[in-house]
Amino acid sequence: MTSPLTLPPLSLYIHIPWCIQKCPYCDFNSHKLTGDVPEASYVGRLLEDLRADFDWVQDREIQSIFIGGGTPSVLSAKAIQQLMDGVRSIVTLSSDCEVTMEANPGTFETEKFSAFVAAGINRLSIGVQSLQEHQLQRLGRIHNPQQAKDAAAHASELPLSSFNLDLMHGLPDQTVEMALDDLRQIIALNPPHISWYQLTIEPNTLFASQPPELPDDDTLWEIYQQGHKLLEAAGYSQYEVSAYAKPGHQSRHNRNYWQYGDYLGIGCGAHSKVTLPQQNKILRCEKVKHPKGYLDLTKPLRYQLKEVAVDDRLFEFFMNQFRLLEPVSKGNFEQTTALSAEAASKQLAKAKTLELVTEDELNWQLTQRGHRFLNSVLDTLLD
Repeated sequence: MTSPLTLPPLSLYIHIPWCIQKCPYCDFNSHKLTGDVPEASYVGRLLEDLRADFDWVQDREIQSIFIGGGTPSVLSAKAIQQLMDGVRSIVTLSSDCEVTMEANPGTFETEKFSAFVAAGINRLSIGVQSLQEHQLQRLGRIHNPQQAKDAAAHASELPLSSFNLDLMHGLPDQTVEMALDDLRQIIALNPPHISWYQLTIEPNTLFASQPPELPDDDTLWEIYQQGHKLLEAAGYSQYEVSAYAKPGHQSRHNRNYWQYGDYLGIGCGAHSKVTLPQQNKILRCEKVKHPKGYLDLTKPLRYQLKEVAVDDRLFEFFMNQFRLLEPVSKGNFEQTTALSAEAASKQLAKAKTLELVTEDELNWQLTQRGHRFLNSVLDTLLD
């Protein structure tokens, strides 16, 4: 152990669990909507959830909010206004707080989203995933390519600080040229931020039980290499494994996750990570997963609460930090884990020998090889 834990920045995640349709690749805590959204009761429960966690705020301002799901844009503008008003009455938001809402192009209505902005949303993350009709159908998406393009155009006209477009690659039977065509079309829409990530088959999904034919590793690597060049040529800089941004448009919320910051999670199945310096503890909390259980006023909101063992802090820290391409600060490591940088350097010795990580007086840094084989880097920390 070294110096005591220091309070890191604090973010807030708000989970909206309902979707119009469950996608076959999705392993998130989402539920197909079978009737009207119980907006009033759910917003009320969210605010009760936040009040119950208030002691974990510890006099900090909220630096970023992310409203995710599910599909948060199934909520009405009135519900989002009530939610944001309630949040602001309980916690203090920083003057430049980034407030992101996930949106599905199939639920994108210009008037409705203007009202979301009026409620305090200043960043949108739009789940495009593909701009090819047949791929959208295979992915179970409810929108078509034109709706995705229209949503991006509307987002660019709203008074937002930024917006993001999500795009997948490595889709079923996808060739290099098909993947690059998708990417070129996304770039042409000129979003300030692009999340470009590979489709993976996750347990407990329809794709896991009925796996599609995915591109082989050589094709995936070619897609990544050529796509990366396209993005850089268009003025996007990669700052995280799957995130590219124009200058000034990196996601503050996601950066806080990767930098081992704190976050409160409210809503069905939401996760929190909280530092308690005076007790030298880091806690992780998970809320009740199913909407029915979460809305049951006779039951507790917390499903699980546990302390992060001191021996696990190092791995957790690097599992997050190494997703960023920038150098990893030894000072931040010591402040957020209360472990010594010397101990971490010893743990990273094998990764350095394998030329996956470099080190100087102030930082550790993944090499290009280390970024490509990130799982191998993490495996060395478990040896």
